[in-house]
Amino acid sequence: YQIFQGGYLGVDIFFVISGYLITSIIFREIQKKKSFSFKNFYIKRARRILPALFFLILCCIPLSWFALMPTGFIDFSKSTIFSLGFSSNFYFYLTGLEYGEINGLLKPLLHTWSLAVEEQYYIIFPILFVLGFYFFKKKLNIIILSLLLLSLIFAEYYSFRNSNLNFYILPSRVWELLVGSSIVMLENKKKFKISSFTRNIICFLSLMIIFYSFFDFYEPIPSPGIKSIIPIIGTALILIFFK
Repeated sequence: YQIFQGGYLGVDIFFVISGYLITSIIFREIQKKKSFSFKNFYIKRARRILPALFFLILCCIPLSWFALMPTGFIDFSKSTIFSLGFSSNFYFYLTGLEYGEINGLLKPLLHTWSLAVEEQYYIIFPILFVLGFYFFKKKLNIIILSLLLLSLIFAEYYSFRNSNLNFYILPSRVWELLVGSSIVMLENKKKFKISSFTRNIICFLSLMIIFYSFFDFYEPIPSPGIKSIIPIIGTALILIFFK
């Protein structure tokens, strides 16, 4: 029996926060400078992520050499290459690894699947957002919400059709990232004027929702879908009201 049966939902929460952060950076720069430097954006992301990733891999290499069987070390070497290319989510899916299975304990870089999803989003989203801002500014919120709903429908459908694929790929996770983006756009449109006491109550209840999810949710193969909305609502409310 696991106390935190829904602990895997932590990555769903991470994606909401990541979407909020990246959209805030892009939106703030466009408003302040009336332009956006893709070069500076990607350089900053590389400086934040690559040193930590390289350090992690260098630490894992000697440990994996001594701890894994030869076939396991070969698998680790392949996952290293895919991790450096921000595509380890595809690698772990194509090798048939079901997240949460016991053999995942022998995959030192398994957690890099979420980094791969995040980086794939970082590559695509800024381009689409900037184009949408300059050419479809009045409809940008509608476009974001439409993509959010389409991704959620896709995730719910594939959670039954192919839950393992659904867990690893970007299209099933985009809606979580776009929840964070939607909050940024909402903040730009409307300021919430409520008392500090009310804010604290909302944030407290939101934390309770998140912790409830950690303790009560469980799926053999955890997948994003309708059920994931509960902790994501809690995360979204904290981002909106915890100021």
